[in-house]
Amino acid sequence: MPPPRLAREAGRRAFGADPANYHSARPDYPDWVYRTLRSRCALGPGTATFEIGAGTGKATRRLLESGADPLVAVEPDPRLAEFLRTAHPDPALTVLVSAFEDAALEEAAFDLGVSGTAFHWLDEEAALARIARLLRPGGWWAAFWNVFGDDSRPDPFHLATLDLLQGPSTPSAGERGIPFGLDTEARLAALTRTGAFDIVDTATSAWSLELDEDQIAALYATYSTVSLRPDRDSVLAGLRRIARETFGGRVVRNMTTSLYIARRAA
Repeated sequence: MPPPRLAREAGRRAFGADPANYHSARPDYPDWVYRTLRSRCALGPGTATFEIGAGTGKATRRLLESGADPLVAVEPDPRLAEFLRTAHPDPALTVLVSAFEDAALEEAAFDLGVSGTAFHWLDEEAALARIARLLRPGGWWAAFWNVFGDDSRPDPFHLATLDLLQGPSTPSAGERGIPFGLDTEARLAALTRTGAFDIVDTATSAWSLELDEDQIAALYATYSTVSLRPDRDSVLAGLRRIARETFGGRVVRNMTTSLYIARRAA
C-alpha cells in the first residue's frame, strides 16, 4: 500500500517556519534553465510575467535580473511572501499572498508564466486551464523542478535514510512511481490535453549536490515531509548521525533538474 499523502493545504504552508533557512539550504536552479527561458520563451526586458509558488525567491531573483517587468509573484504562505518582498525590493515585483486558484490576475495579460518546484501542489488540469487564460497568444508557460534523487543513479544516502524517513509522501512523488517533475510522459500529455498550446517541449540535466552534516540537516528541515513531523528534531538528528558516521560527513545527493515549456497558441 502506498504511503498516505500530505494534504495540499498543509503542504503549501509547510515551508514558511524558517524562510531564511529555506532560502539558504535549497539549491539554485542551473543556469541553463534561465538561458532557455531567455532564448526560447521570450524572457527579457519588459516581459510581463507571473510566478506560481515563488517561495523565498530562488527563481524570482533570476527572473528580475533577466528583465521580467512586471513580475507578479504568487505565494500562499505569508511568511515566505514577506521574506520575498524584503529580499527583493524591486519596483518591478508585486507579491500576492494567495493560492494561485484565488489570485487576482488579469487574463490574457502575460507573456510568460513560471513555477519552480511548486506546480505539483496544484490540481494540474485546472491550473493549466487557468494558465492558458492568463497568457497572451504566443506567450509561454515554463515549469521546472530540482528533484532530489535520480532513480537512474544509485544514491547511497537516500537508501541509508529510507527507514528513518518513512511517513506520508507529497504530490512531488507523482502517481506512477516516478517523481512528478520527472514524469515526462504525464506532464507533456497534460499540456497537450488543454488544446491551448501549439509547442510543448522538455529538457533535463543530471548533477550532484555535495553536503556536510550541517547542510544535510538544514536541507531536510525544508522538506514538508520532515518539517511537519512531531518528531522532526529527532529525525534531523538521525540524518546528521548517518551523514557523520556512515558517510564521514560528506554526502553526495544525486539531483535532476527538469524543465517543461509550452507556447500559448494564437
